[in-house]
Amino acid sequence: MNRDLTLFPNDKTGDALWQMQQAGDDLENTREIEFSVLFPSKKLALQFGQLLLENNQKLSFTPFPDNEALPWEITAYPEMALNYENISAYQKLLETSSVPLQGKFDGFYCL
Repeated sequence: MNRDLTLFPNDKTGDALWQMQQAGDDLENTREIEFSVLFPSKKLALQFGQLLLENNQKLSFTPFPDNEALPWEITAYPEMALNYENISAYQKLLETSSVPLQGKFDGFYCL
């Protein structure tokens, strides 16, 4: 099967989705996806968490010891079909919303 670059662009997200499809994953199944954002302080992370909660988003808040400069992590857990458009749009929303709080998008994960 040839890779359709309109569905699986040649970037980190497109590569991950392409690998999942090639492994037999049905990407159209709605599932919970983890999106992580890192922050330099507990206060800023909690402010971002409050913003997500006000928008009815499920989230977790934990220390992130792997990055001394950004030691706090907020992870959001939206449910969606796993496609490039959904992942990119939610990532952009998190990035735009977290920048004023010095947040840095750390990636998305799913099982």
